[in-house]
Amino acid sequence: QVQLVESGGGLVQAGGSLRLSCTASGSIFSINNMGWYRQAPGKQRELVANVFSGSSTNDADSVKGRFNISRDNAKNTVYLQMNSLKPEDTAVYYCNSNLRPRAWGSSFNYWGQGTQVTVSS
Repeated sequence: QVQLVESGGGLVQAGGSLRLSCTASGSIFSINNMGWYRQAPGKQRELVANVFSGSSTNDADSVKGRFNISRDNAKNTVYLQMNSLKPEDTAVYYCNSNLRPRAWGSSFNYWGQGTQVTVSS
């Protein structure tokens, strides 16, 4: 059974930093993408950052220069280093991955349960 498990959320003051981790576990053949989305109250879920198989990344305009996404392929883990946090970064952050389980011939999207990030002013 494939699962995505996040950790690292919490409460931080504006200007501070947090590092989110997401680990994909289970019987996995390959991982196409791993990334982070977030959803603030009253807003649509939005892409924060994504890292592709070739290690290229894509960041939302609102976090460019502040957040950094990286992968450890050996550990099936994606990290989101969040620096210079702002109150508007407050949201539930969800790990997302498009991956291929060993038991199937196709890839599917998986979501973590989400981790709360709260930035105080």
